[in-house]
Amino acid sequence: MNLQRIWTRSAIYFLLIAFAAYYLMPFYVMLITSLKPFADVQIARMWELPQNPTLEGVLRAWTSVAPNFWNSVRITVPAALISAFIGSINGYIFAKWRFPHADTVFILFLVGMFLPYQGVLIPLVRTLQFFGLYGTMPGLVMVHCIFGIPITALLFRGYYAGIPNELLDAGKIDGCGFFGLYRWILLPISLPAFAVVLLWQFTTIWNDYLIGLVVLSNPSRAPVNVAVQNLAGSYFVEWNVQMSGALIAALPTILVYLALGKLFLRGLLAGSLKG
Repeated sequence: MNLQRIWTRSAIYFLLIAFAAYYLMPFYVMLITSLKPFADVQIARMWELPQNPTLEGVLRAWTSVAPNFWNSVRITVPAALISAFIGSINGYIFAKWRFPHADTVFILFLVGMFLPYQGVLIPLVRTLQFFGLYGTMPGLVMVHCIFGIPITALLFRGYYAGIPNELLDAGKIDGCGFFGLYRWILLPISLPAFAVVLLWQFTTIWNDYLIGLVVLSNPSRAPVNVAVQNLAGSYFVEWNVQMSGALIAALPTILVYLALGKLFLRGLLAGSLKG
C-alpha cells in the first residue's frame, strides 16, 4: 500500500512538474533571448543559454518603454482601486438589498462581461469625444472602471452572499443605514474580496492593449503594451529588445501574483462558500 502511494504521488508530481515546465517555456525563451546580443539571436538556437550574456537589450528596451511603463502605473492603480470600490457597492446592493426584479437587473449587469471590445469602440470613442475625455488618461481610467463593473460586482456579490443576514440586522437595530452597514460591518471584513478583485483588475487593465491603443492615440501617453508593440521595426525585429520589452511589461503582474497569490486564493475560496 505504501509503495502504491509513493508511485501515485510520484506520478502526480511528475505531471505537475511537466505542466509547469510547459507553461514556463515561453517565459524561459523570453528571458534568455533578452540576455543575448542581437547577433546571437537565431530561431534554430533559441533554446540555448546565452554564451555572452548582456543587458544591452534590456537597457535599450527600458529606455524606449520607461515613460509608457509609468503611464500604465498611473492608469492601472487608480482604475483598479476605483473599480473595486464601485464593484463592492454594487455587490453589496445585489447581495443584501433585495428590490423588485433584482435578479433581472443583475443579469443585465453581467451582459457587459460578454460584450467584445471591438463592438463598442466607435460609440466609446464618440462618447469620450463628447465629454472631452478622448486622448486623456482620466478618460481611459473611466473606461476601465466602467468595463470592470460587471466582473467586480459578480465577485463581490458572491462574497457578500456568504455573510449572515443576522449580522446586518444587528447593525440596523443599532441605527446603521445603507452606508453605515457597508462602512462599519461589510467593509472591515472585505479584505479577501478586495484582494481578489484588485488582483483581477490590476492584471486585466495592465495587460490591456486594444483600449489603450484606441483611447490614447498619442504614443507618448500610451500604456506599456502599446510601446512594446512599437518596438518592432518596419523591416526587421531586434528580438532581444522586443523580448526585453515584453519581460518588462509582464514583470509587475508576475511580482504581484507571487507576492499576493495566497491571498488571492483565500479570497476566491471565501467567496465560494455560503452560510
